Amino acid sequence: MTDHGRPPIAVFDLDNMLADTAHRQHFLEGRRRDWAAFFAAAPADPPLDEGVALAMESARVCEVVYLTGRPERYRRDTLEWLAAQQLPDGRVFMREDADRRPARFTKLAILRRLARDHEVRVLVDDDELVCDDAERAGFTVVRARWARKSAALEEAQEREGRT
Repeated sequence: MTDHGRPPIAVFDLDNMLADTAHRQHFLEGRRRDWAAFFAAAPADPPLDEGVALAMESARVCEVVYLTGRPERYRRDTLEWLAAQQLPDGRVFMREDADRRPARFTKLAILRRLARDHEVRVLVDDDELVCDDAERAGFTVVRARWARKSAALEEAQEREGRT
């Protein structure tokens, strides 16, 4: 428990950390990225065993929080996917639909807000820039390197602020 009487929190990204996006990354290749199709295909994401195991283990001692760059309009699909995978219940923080800032800015702002009232025990994310900024800000980070990511997805995460 923290000084606030709350359990510490463990913060988990979704795409390429818990959810394998390999089957839908092709929508981001080429000059015209099809973001609607990319996110519409998310309910078919298979779970990533390494991430799921880490979330389940963390839930024994922490409150689990999900922090994703997915737009808010995909909340229902996201909640249904989490439930279908039998992942621990937890608050889900998503990007506002019109927010196109890189995830390293949006996620760090939310982490700092969470840290005001909770001990943030760990952030687990696949985005190297998010991890770098979180570590510089003093957060403990686990870099999720167990999923395949296309170059198009990595560029989209930083330049287009979409995931």
